Amino acid sequence: MSPTILITGAGAGIGRATARAFLAAGWEVALLGRRLDPLQDTAAGMPARLLVCDVGDAAQVDAAFASLPRLDVLFNNAGISARAAPIDEIPVDDWLEVSRTNITGMFLCARAAFGLMRRQSPQGGRIINNGSISAHVPRPGSAPYTMSKHAVTGLTRTLGLDGRAFNIACAQIDIGNAMTDMAARFPKGVPQANGDIRAEPVMDVDHVAAMVLHMASLPLEVNTPFVTLMARDMPYIGRG
Repeated sequence: MSPTILITGAGAGIGRATARAFLAAGWEVALLGRRLDPLQDTAAGMPARLLVCDVGDAAQVDAAFASLPRLDVLFNNAGISARAAPIDEIPVDDWLEVSRTNITGMFLCARAAFGLMRRQSPQGGRIINNGSISAHVPRPGSAPYTMSKHAVTGLTRTLGLDGRAFNIACAQIDIGNAMTDMAARFPKGVPQANGDIRAEPVMDVDHVAAMVLHMASLPLEVNTPFVTLMARDMPYIGRG
């Protein structure tokens, strides 16, 4: 029987690339997102379970996970960002929207996956949270997004501890400058800490998909609690 994975935010970007990698590897894949058309585009005719769901809605999340007969891996990937600005220029509604997806959504999906993995037979599974290099160093004007990714790190550490009793592993992948729509502006120039505008290198998103597949394929007695995957020369290590 093939292992099963549910991928949130599967309609674009990292979620789409990861879903296609798992489908190509022969996994049973459930694609979760807010709209059906992007999920169908991700599946591209391959056999996948399509789950239309808003990760910020507890009832929708519970119903989506309840439809699965088994779950071996959750890639807790769905996330959004807000327009960069000093904190006093960020509308409260922008903060609430980011936190609803990046914090509440992560919590609700992890909660549902944990409950399913705890009660299924054989017991256990793996939760992989999509963090960010922003969980270590912020970009200018990124308070909502950076706060949310620090919350993801707290979730990862807590689940890694609580999951031990139930054969559940929890890991986090912190990604830097994968080429998706969110990063399309990076090669053109983005603000730096010193106020300069500078182009930044990016990496193919398929490298992220390959890393998540590797993490998911490990035996449950092995874990990668935190993995950083980044474009080699992006401004992160040392002074960049």
